[in-house]
Amino acid sequence: MEWRDEGVIVARRVHGESAMIVEALTRSRGRHAGLVHGGARSKLSPVLQIGTQVELEWRARLEDQLGTYRVELKRSRSRVLLDRVGLGALGSVASLVSFAFPDRMALPDLYDETVAFLDLLESGGNWPAAYVIWEKRLLEELGYGLDLETCAATGVTSDLVYVSPKSGRAVCRDAGAKYADRLLPLPRLLHQGRNPAPASPVSGTPDEVLQGLKTTGHFIETRLVPAIGNRPPPAARNRFVERLRREYDSPDRNDHVEG
Repeated sequence: MEWRDEGVIVARRVHGESAMIVEALTRSRGRHAGLVHGGARSKLSPVLQIGTQVELEWRARLEDQLGTYRVELKRSRSRVLLDRVGLGALGSVASLVSFAFPDRMALPDLYDETVAFLDLLESGGNWPAAYVIWEKRLLEELGYGLDLETCAATGVTSDLVYVSPKSGRAVCRDAGAKYADRLLPLPRLLHQGRNPAPASPVSGTPDEVLQGLKTTGHFIETRLVPAIGNRPPPAARNRFVERLRREYDSPDRNDHVEG
């Protein structure tokens, strides 16, 4: 068995003395692992960084085997390494892909959107709001999307400011006023476009970004996690959210995390 594809490295671990098992998100093969001989050595280690875009050649005797990877660098995202908040976002994306994406199931749209977000992150663009949209799309593509078009109680399409934590449906201001303390926030940015690519930017204030993360995080924990075996959700996501929150609270925060 043999195939070639492009992919993003989302996880890696040393295997034996010098090999490394690399997990990559590929466009046509989904999340797929392979063994890289010599991957732990200094020559290949810089190529096998989380978030790096690579060309992959996979070989195995049988399709269900781990197989081996031959890896060529396509695009480094080394600029992210200089930004501790951006690095947290990169780690969160990679850990959620490794945690939630079905093994070897192609999700080409979500692959494209993941690459688009990582490109935006590397460019230093307005990525925090785009990250929230990426999590929303993650839930949608895996079958746990939110219904944010009409109010669950009245059917109206305007002034939707809450989300029901049980149904995942939007709730308008008037219908939800009595239950506001039990509902999740629905910030404006969650109504924005599907694709976080720089050509289709999304925007949001720091408060909207944190509200969006609260809502998507709730459904990651209550819908996605139970569906894949109740394994603990990635700690990298919580670390990223707290790091972003602290950055927003800092009086000298960087412009690129303004939302």
